[in-house]
Amino acid sequence: MNRVMEETSGSESADSVNEILAKARGEVAKVIIGQQKVVDYSLIAIFTGSHILLEGVPGIAKTLLVRTLAKVLGSDFSRIQFTPDLMPSDITGTNVFNLQEGQFHLVKGPIFTSFLLADEINRAPAKTQSALLQAMQERLVTIDGVTHELPANFTVFATQNPIEYEGTYPLPEAQKDRFLLRVEMDYPDEEDEKQLAVQSLGRETPENILESDAVKPVLTSGGIAKVKEALDTITLKEELISYVVELVRVSRNTDCIQVGAGPRATKALLLSSRALAAIEGRDYVTPDDIRLMAYSVLSHRIILRPEYEIEGMTVREAVNRLLESVAVPR
Repeated sequence: MNRVMEETSGSESADSVNEILAKARGEVAKVIIGQQKVVDYSLIAIFTGSHILLEGVPGIAKTLLVRTLAKVLGSDFSRIQFTPDLMPSDITGTNVFNLQEGQFHLVKGPIFTSFLLADEINRAPAKTQSALLQAMQERLVTIDGVTHELPANFTVFATQNPIEYEGTYPLPEAQKDRFLLRVEMDYPDEEDEKQLAVQSLGRETPENILESDAVKPVLTSGGIAKVKEALDTITLKEELISYVVELVRVSRNTDCIQVGAGPRATKALLLSSRALAAIEGRDYVTPDDIRLMAYSVLSHRIILRPEYEIEGMTVREAVNRLLESVAVPR
């Protein structure tokens, strides 16, 4: 598979991209049982060169998912456990003086990787969270005035526990806007959970499967770049671009929304819809692709008016109201 990706010149066709994505999904499924939507949306974030915010209770395989994606896509992986005492230098690294050589040497932090799992990102204070801002936006890290490049495929997978807020620091709006998608990772269904229970009693646990030769890489870092280029060939009609622009603009003038989405949401909705079309095996985007991606793109970018929140309205209901208010292109 790596040879195929390295020898292919130019952009792959939609069929070959779909084949690559299907193989990646298949390899991930050997370890991650269920959670197909989360897997697909993670692939969307990776292949659009973006970042993803995963929300879910502990113990539903968020870390295992990112480790598996790293192996399947031939990429490096690092994990940072965010805590209230975590310092920015713990993330980025620092210059250490070598007494024998009489000079400073850079000791790189865990941010120097391709796939970074920022676990419980809202447990660290804003100063530490902001250490990720430059990296997420520019794929650069500045240490003691010197700027260092991060890998081209640098992707942040940040996790939050949606039911535990004591001792946490909410993410600033500027940082939330840098995540392409916010995805809610729920409990597995009954059959999947039963399968996990059976596996946990033997040697074929998901962790052991991941460490074995059963899971094969399907891409190299160069292969990821070629898939990104291939997504540019997915057809996105002008009327659908106008539809996305109108959706985002209407979010700023909807009675239940206090703060609407900005222009970055327009870009995110276009890119993610195009990637979803590729995953579904099409070389064109449909209105349904846009509508399917709308909640994950907009949910962390809009703020409800307090009076509507008091009445029990959810962000999902607000996004649904937004979708109903804009005519779908035919």
